[in-house]
Amino acid sequence: MANVLPGFSHLRPERIALYVSAVAILAACSPAAPYLRAGDELAHSGFTAHPADTTARYEMLNILPAGMLTYRPTTTGPVYLYADRIGCGCVYMGSMSAFNDYARTHPVPPHGDMTAEINEHPGWDWSVWSESADPGPNQPKHVIGAEW
Repeated sequence: MANVLPGFSHLRPERIALYVSAVAILAACSPAAPYLRAGDELAHSGFTAHPADTTARYEMLNILPAGMLTYRPTTTGPVYLYADRIGCGCVYMGSMSAFNDYARTHPVPPHGDMTAEINEHPGWDWSVWSESADPGPNQPKHVIGAEW
């Protein structure tokens, strides 16, 4: 039988299973695990992840409360936002349809609770999220904060 795991031929199969189990358990205990799980669920519902890959986007990411659904009004209706500073360093954005799909299977805050965030931070700038605002090779990137 060919050696399936080169470099581990000296270990018995029971030991290998133990090590693989330990790694899986540690990965599940990661502080980012809840954010990654939430990101997967948001994406499945129709939200799109927008990376905070410029200084301006990083500032907008930090305006939002981490790990909590909020929304911002636009002329075409509300855009729902979820700031994920730890899992992906991005903001998930979704339409009313994506929000409704997510809300069918997950607890969401009442709209009244989500609107308080809007009034606290009037400096939100949609323009930093447009494709034309993406950084080129000579543009400064954000400085990664202590949270990620």
